[in-house]
Amino acid sequence: MVPRRVRVARRLIIGLGVVAAAVGSQSAAAQEAPVGLGTADSFAVLAGTTVTNTGPSTISGDLGVSPGAAVVGFPPGTVNDGVIHAADAVALQAQTDVTTAYDDAAARATTVTVSADLGGQTLVAGVYTGGALGLTGALTLDAEGDPDAVFVFQAASTLITASTSTVDLINGANPCNVFWQVGESATLGTNSEFVGTVLALTSVSATTGATVEGRLLARNGAVTLDDNVITVPECASEASETTTTTDATTTTAATTTTAAVVTTTTPAAATTTLAPVTVLPPTGGTIGVTSAAGLLGVGIGCALLILVARRTPSSTHQG
Repeated sequence: MVPRRVRVARRLIIGLGVVAAAVGSQSAAAQEAPVGLGTADSFAVLAGTTVTNTGPSTISGDLGVSPGAAVVGFPPGTVNDGVIHAADAVALQAQTDVTTAYDDAAARATTVTVSADLGGQTLVAGVYTGGALGLTGALTLDAEGDPDAVFVFQAASTLITASTSTVDLINGANPCNVFWQVGESATLGTNSEFVGTVLALTSVSATTGATVEGRLLARNGAVTLDDNVITVPECASEASETTTTTDATTTTAATTTTAAVVTTTTPAAATTTLAPVTVLPPTGGTIGVTSAAGLLGVGIGCALLILVARRTPSSTHQG
């Protein structure tokens, strides 16, 4: 007969494994996903009617317009690592994908309602909603060590940034995961340093010397440039995303195997003790942190099982 202390230890390790798996699953569901851009992902600039440029603007990525066809000011503007698409099938599909992305960003559930001026604030990942949004000074986006942290800003009307304003990224924040959904038009101030993908319903204007690490995408109106530098950020490839998924699956398999060993020894105990386990929803954190905590709990349970087994009289093994 298996001593009571051994049965209790086995129940503890099974309970810890179930809690770790459930909490990890809830954290994954709670994390905000990036806004999918489809074929518009390669575009640094995309307009609905015209793209107009003044001065030696440098565009790194594709530049396009659809259904309009006018692209003015190239040269003196230059397009590097990209192609100009004027009213062709590529630009048309990109505009279709911009509409999908705009609707996705606009439909995200609000995390925090923000005031008109975002300047002087440090914000963590989430969905920030306001009316007419502005930026004076510096806005800091803090990923808190999570490179997958997503920041979505929803402006019901306009987005206007002041001269020399900046968007600063810290603690692993990724420009690929910053999105600005603008219900009317966006204007970036003189010599401002902007980060993220602008999804504007009407138009986008980058005034003299403004730089953008991201994209300027206008659905129905024009994109106007003036001696700007617009660079599409380098985002994680699909291969990297696949690797991450595989790692997560491997970790889950390891946890399941541990539970299976215990179940094989005492199948009745494993079945009986799952019901009383109560799982509390997490208040925050990332999938990686939660999984690590869960595995630590399982390790503690294993240690307890070994300790109790060693202290059990050897007579239990005599036939």
